[in-house]
Amino acid sequence: MQYTLSFTPEAEDTYDSLSSQLVERWGERFVLKFEGRVSKALDTLSRTPFLYPVAIEETQIRKCIVHNNCSILYKVDGRIVTVICFWDNRQEPLFNI
Repeated sequence: MQYTLSFTPEAEDTYDSLSSQLVERWGERFVLKFEGRVSKALDTLSRTPFLYPVAIEETQIRKCIVHNNCSILYKVDGRIVTVICFWDNRQEPLFNI
């Protein structure tokens, strides 16, 4: 059974920002691989969103690690998976996992 994926404006902004940083730092080829990983992760989220652990207990926000340097933070509400943001794991943590 498929879940519907939804993206917050912040998710779109953080994805664009992260992609731009990756192009500058690692080049187009790396970004294409990264985009493939993101696509695969989003496909998994749409099929099995409870596969990944809860990262923030109070809000039930979950964390899917796409790459050592990037995670997808998302929330499941009924049949909708809302991607909240793409998190650069090298940043100061917003929370303790």
